[in-house]
Amino acid sequence: MNIYGNHITKLIEELSRLPGIGAKSAARLAFHIVDMPPERAAGLANAILDAKNKVIYCQTCSTITDISPCKICDNIKRDTTTIMVVEDPRDLGAYERTGEYRGLYHVLQGAISPMAGITPDHLRIKELVQRVAKGNIKEIILATNPNVEGEATAMYIGKLLKDMVTVTRIAHGVPIGGDLEYVDQITLARALEGRREVFV
Repeated sequence: MNIYGNHITKLIEELSRLPGIGAKSAARLAFHIVDMPPERAAGLANAILDAKNKVIYCQTCSTITDISPCKICDNIKRDTTTIMVVEDPRDLGAYERTGEYRGLYHVLQGAISPMAGITPDHLRIKELVQRVAKGNIKEIILATNPNVEGEATAMYIGKLLKDMVTVTRIAHGVPIGGDLEYVDQITLARALEGRREVFV
C-alpha cells in the first residue's frame, strides 16, 4: 500500500535494496533524508553520484581509488617486497586500520566460487602473477577470508606462485566462516603476525 506517496515510497524501495537494510531501516533512513536541510540532501546525492561515477580501480593493486596508482601503491615508505592478497577493498581497509602492515596489497575483487559461477578468470589473479613475475617481490601473504571460497582461492594462488616467491597464509586467529571486514583489529594483527608458509 502506498501510504506516503510516490516519492517517499520510491525512496524507501531503493534504500531497502541496499545490503543489510530492511524495510523498517529503509523507511527510517528515507524520513531522515526528507527531514534534512536541502543542502545536506544535495550533498548526499552528489556524494553518491561522485562515488559511482568517479571512483576507479588502481592500475597496480586493483583497489578502489580516486587516483591511480592509489596512495598506498604510490607511497615510497611501503615495503615493496611484500604483497598481501585480499578479496576486496574492505579487507584492505581492515588491515590498514591495524597499523601493523607496511607492505603492498593486491585486491582480487572476489573469491573463487564455482557455485556462484566465479572462476579464477573472473578475479584479478592474472594481474597478481604479472606483478610477481616482474621481480622484487619476496613474499605473498594470502589474506583471503577463512571460509570455503577464501580457502579455495588461497590454495589456487599458492599453487600458482609457490615456485616464484615465498607464499604465506594468515594465521587462523581469524574465525572460520567470518569476513575480515568485521574482525577486530587485535585479531587481525595477531593473524598477520602468525602467518605461515603455505608450501614447504
